[in-house]
Amino acid sequence: MALPVYATTGQKIWYYAFRVICAAIFFFLIFPIITIIPLSFNAEDFFTFTPGMLAFESDAYSFKHYDDFFNNEDWQLALSNSLKIAPMATFLSVSLGTLAAIGLSQSHVPFRGAIMAILISPMIVPLIISATGMFFFYSQPFGFSDLSIQGTYWAIVLAHAVLGTPFVIITVTATLVGFDKSLTRAAANMGADPVTTFFRVQMPLIVPGVISGGLFAFITSFDEVVVVLFLGSAQQKTLPWQMFTGLREQISPTILAVATILVTVSVLLLLTVELLRRRSERLRGMSPG
Repeated sequence: MALPVYATTGQKIWYYAFRVICAAIFFFLIFPIITIIPLSFNAEDFFTFTPGMLAFESDAYSFKHYDDFFNNEDWQLALSNSLKIAPMATFLSVSLGTLAAIGLSQSHVPFRGAIMAILISPMIVPLIISATGMFFFYSQPFGFSDLSIQGTYWAIVLAHAVLGTPFVIITVTATLVGFDKSLTRAAANMGADPVTTFFRVQMPLIVPGVISGGLFAFITSFDEVVVVLFLGSAQQKTLPWQMFTGLREQISPTILAVATILVTVSVLLLLTVELLRRRSERLRGMSPG
């Protein structure tokens, strides 16, 4: 919004000061992420800018760290595990979170506030506490060691689904705020059963929120490392686990190449979320088409 011509001196000062503050915060948050991108093209095995890079010499830049990522068995195993675990965890999160959000949107449900607080608690509780609790539970579910799934893919999938479900609940709940409930009543009056009403009437209108929540759940699972360290074994190591191991045991610039790829993917997913948010607003008549 442009500064009005009748603005006072104080308003003008705040107008420009606010933009300077926002720019400083943006720089503080983004600059560390941007720094790793040129470093990932370093031709040397260093975690710092070489004189050749600062002079923009072509020989100082190379794709060898990306080549190492795509041809190294350890990195490819970690990538494969992440691509197996994250979609399954996302599917469970979206299924459970969407149903929970729709149920909690009903006014007749008792203790909705308390139930919502419990369902989104994985976002609030420190991750190390959640990981510790999951470790002991999955080692001896309900006190039966024979049912242990600790050290399996399903343990990580279920744990990541728990962490991702709150994001789906929040985004779908926000989408349902503007949902016209008379549409479901009209469908029921026309003879549609609840399942048909959900898939033919309700789901098409809330699908932007569902997809947005699913993207956040996917990012949560794909980037998570603490739970994997507690529940997984060497065969289930994911990409963040491999990066953590690389930082602890061998300092390799390949980590920077992987980080650049993950940043790029995250940016694309966030852009998708923003496009879906705008589409959802248009469908609910909250913004012009």
